[in-house]
Amino acid sequence: MSKVKDLSMEDLEHLIEQKILEILGDPDSGLELRNEFKKKLRERLRKPSKRISHKEVLERFG
Repeated sequence: MSKVKDLSMEDLEHLIEQKILEILGDPDSGLELRNEFKKKLRERLRKPSKRISHKEVLERFG
């Protein structure tokens, strides 16, 4: 088992997030998507989009 001091900041953030979800649960669990939202999502997924990495966003705007 790793020690906290040996974790990267990203790994530590992920671990914290997972523990919070484990304790509190997923607030969206059991909810259903409205048909209007599903339609918009399908339309958006049909259109190609340019994706940029988190790192690139930080370099541009951070």
